[in-house]
Amino acid sequence: MQLILTIDGKKYIVDVEVLEGEECRAPDLFQALTSTIQSKPVVAPLPHPLAIQPVADGLPDNKVCRSPIAGIVQRVNVQVGQKLQIDDLLVVLEAMKMETNITAHTDGTVKKILASPGEAVKSGQALIEFE
Repeated sequence: MQLILTIDGKKYIVDVEVLEGEECRAPDLFQALTSTIQSKPVVAPLPHPLAIQPVADGLPDNKVCRSPIAGIVQRVNVQVGQKLQIDDLLVVLEAMKMETNITAHTDGTVKKILASPGEAVKSGQALIEFE
């Protein structure tokens, strides 16, 4: 009888002899097969940290609200000159048919709105600048 085994992505064809009059037990058969096949242990690669993209706009992070995801701007809920408190709703983004609310991470005043409804934004792109 022949068996096809796949070990570490490689296929092996193994001839197995079944002896008459002896009871064939699967655990013993498996133990015999695995002890004769030498295989290197599989080592998973370490995850690479996400590459940090340099900020091209030059705005300091404490004075700007950045998009945490890539998406489409659905609504901008602030106006230039508006005073903000932490957790005030700034922008609503849509990504993969889901809306994500972007809120203020600091108190301040809206200096400039850098994104408009319908605009596609990248992750890390500045949306609102604060004074």
